[in-house]
Amino acid sequence: MNGVLALRNRSKSFSGLLLFAGLMATVLALTNWIVTGSLEMLVMGGMAIALVTIVVTTLNNWRIGVLLFLLWLLFEDLARKYLGNGLILFFGKDVLAAITYISLWRSKRRGEVAWFKPPFMVPLAFFFFLAAIQVFNTWTPSVLYGFLGLKLYFYYFPLFYAGYALLRNAADLEQLLVFNMALGLVIAVLGIIQSIVGLKFLNPMVLAPELEGLGNLTRYTPITHQAVPEPSSVFVSAGRFASYIILVVILALGTQAYLLLTRRRRAAWGFLGVGIAVVAAMQSGSRGAIIYVTMSLLVLSAGFLWGAPWRWGQGRRLVKAMRRAFLVGAIGLFFMVQFFPSSIGARWAFYSETLSPTSSASELHYRTWDYPVSNLLTALQHPRWLYGDGTGTASLGMQYVARVLGQAPINFWVENGWGTLILEMGILGPILWLIWTFSLLYFSWKVVRQLRQTVYFPVALSIFWYAFVLLVPFSYNGMAPYQNFVMNAYLWLMLGVLFRLPYLAGKPQAIPRQAQVANLRSTAAYAEGL
Repeated sequence: MNGVLALRNRSKSFSGLLLFAGLMATVLALTNWIVTGSLEMLVMGGMAIALVTIVVTTLNNWRIGVLLFLLWLLFEDLARKYLGNGLILFFGKDVLAAITYISLWRSKRRGEVAWFKPPFMVPLAFFFFLAAIQVFNTWTPSVLYGFLGLKLYFYYFPLFYAGYALLRNAADLEQLLVFNMALGLVIAVLGIIQSIVGLKFLNPMVLAPELEGLGNLTRYTPITHQAVPEPSSVFVSAGRFASYIILVVILALGTQAYLLLTRRRRAAWGFLGVGIAVVAAMQSGSRGAIIYVTMSLLVLSAGFLWGAPWRWGQGRRLVKAMRRAFLVGAIGLFFMVQFFPSSIGARWAFYSETLSPTSSASELHYRTWDYPVSNLLTALQHPRWLYGDGTGTASLGMQYVARVLGQAPINFWVENGWGTLILEMGILGPILWLIWTFSLLYFSWKVVRQLRQTVYFPVALSIFWYAFVLLVPFSYNGMAPYQNFVMNAYLWLMLGVLFRLPYLAGKPQAIPRQAQVANLRSTAAYAEGL
């Protein structure tokens, strides 16, 4: 007992010190801005203050800290664009993640949170040990590449435990889903606006050189030669925005179905999220976003009907919900056609000209088969394909390590995800990757099946589908989506939520009113028969 009190007193003292540091940073930032008139310094000072505030909040309440971490995670890129893409900004979210882990671990030691040992831990550990050994590969230019690779592959894995411990009841789940829907709606709307008014919106006049080709990307239709600007919204790259929109659609579908089944007033968030995200996917200029959003709508709609709690008479509600979701998406596209025909028309031309099998400029077969296979074969032709060059040497962000080391960036890399693993860890890399991936998906599917006929099934299926899409087709075509900090953090956080859902399903369920009436009628009929 004394130890617990002492720990809490130390926590209060540490929080007090951080609060004092935050106040000092506020005074210094404002003073410097008044003296020099530097807007950049003011923004940096504001971010520093926000960081200190979030750290103090997280140490006192890690649950709120998780939500604040997600907020920072999604909007950190916006500051990077305007402040020159400095390395300090790049690692701000990692500081918050570390503080969250520390606060969560302290709560675990006090016995305040639920804990869980993932059933896929052993195969994941084998892959981790291979990656850790490859940090010291003799062919790597520096161990810094290895540490970068470990961060990209594993740093956000502890969010699995945060997601698991976050849910104490259905209210926690609803809060998490609605919070993410609200953030997704804001980012999607900003992306739509940017696609209409131009890429200078939410972008500085001059981007950092390494971000110029990512944040100011314009494609042209191969036949009609129409310009298709690709919006990046609050992110530094159009690709990150397109990937995030796929995540938003998947979460919106699960949120909408869950809130409808539980008859929550916030169900409108799901409908709104689906409609706006579908428009954002269309406006993204990304063929992958269009393909995966369409697949997600079809797969999840069919899956929800398969696992709906029909015994409560809720299957019909989901049928109506799916119809409404498609209708809301169609209405959004209709308004785009009516008010911004040139903007959406150019994107439709781009998709039809490059994806239609009947188009003379179709790239469908090349992008889905020829290109990734040729990249994989290129990796197998590498002279060290058997044991690789070291973790991180073909990963996302290796240009930052090269900048720190004062070296030229590594030029030999491939876009195929399995090829990336071969270049970094040798032939054993993709083998262990596939083993732990399918182990995770197997145990996740068992949880999904366990939740059939419950109100939590739509959320479970949505999370499983997101994990499958990210770990299998996405990671085969390129390791960048998995190494993308937004997609990676959400993967582990939501997987923790998935494995916690059976606990919520095991608690007494709030049966919808319609089902209660049906139960009372059946009970009365049974009594009359007696």
